[in-house]
Amino acid sequence: MSVFNAYMSLSGATDADVLRDERLSRRTSYRIGGPAALVVVAHSYEALAKTVAVLAAERVEWVILGKGSNVLASDAGYDGCVILLDDEFSRMTVDAEGATVTAGAGVTLARLVNDAMKAGLSGLEFCVGIPGTLGGAVSMDAGTRREWIGRRVRDLVVLRPGQGMHRYSGDEIEWGYRATSIPPTEIILEATLALMPAERSAIAADMDARLRRRRQAQPLALPSCGSVFRNPPDRSAGVLVQSCGLAGATAGGAQISEEHCNFIVNRGGATAADVVTLIRRAHDAVLERFGIDLACEVKLLGF
Repeated sequence: MSVFNAYMSLSGATDADVLRDERLSRRTSYRIGGPAALVVVAHSYEALAKTVAVLAAERVEWVILGKGSNVLASDAGYDGCVILLDDEFSRMTVDAEGATVTAGAGVTLARLVNDAMKAGLSGLEFCVGIPGTLGGAVSMDAGTRREWIGRRVRDLVVLRPGQGMHRYSGDEIEWGYRATSIPPTEIILEATLALMPAERSAIAADMDARLRRRRQAQPLALPSCGSVFRNPPDRSAGVLVQSCGLAGATAGGAQISEEHCNFIVNRGGATAADVVTLIRRAHDAVLERFGIDLACEVKLLGF
């Protein structure tokens, strides 16, 4: 593996910004994480394809990172390459007449929801207040307990490294709770979402109500990665953790939120080790008291 060779091959030779040893705390919503050996900000499909080809040739591991809103990066950093999608991946087309939105993987959910509302298209209101990008949301079938983005995907375009682009229809993909059948080796490029015409005022009112509930129930004022555990069937992970008396529990600069016990927040200066300590404490307490093996929803990078 040669990160240096990859850096030299990509620097100035493709439509991308290539950086060495950038701290992942700058790229994650937790504001936690040591340096990534290599960071590539790809501005075009061609740049992305070349980047993954070079990394494969140099046997350098890589990962696609959106807004880092569901990621806990190691304090030691990541020995591979973090790829970010920009420019060409941030394009979006709204077809109000056909009731569809086609957007690149780098489009933020905030922009996606707001532009759909302005066009009088309903179906994405449940995404309001969810941080991150469309690519990340599709890859984990983000949403709520009752609504998820996979139900809206009509078509999906991915890059199969070494092979080229491939188009899926939405019904070819298995959509599950925080999971899909999309192979982890494939990179989501863009998706077309099928929506429904509706009055803009009604969509806006629904979005406002959902956002108010989210702000009242979740600790949005402090850095976090959102929900830490998946909700077990018919149970709330947050309520289970709270029932174990762990509301407000701390480890270093990290804390299990007293507002919502499925959130672990960075009160200032928290390390990845602090967060992992609380994840294990909450998991083990729930397992011991309720016999429920909570599944972690956070993606770990560099561990």
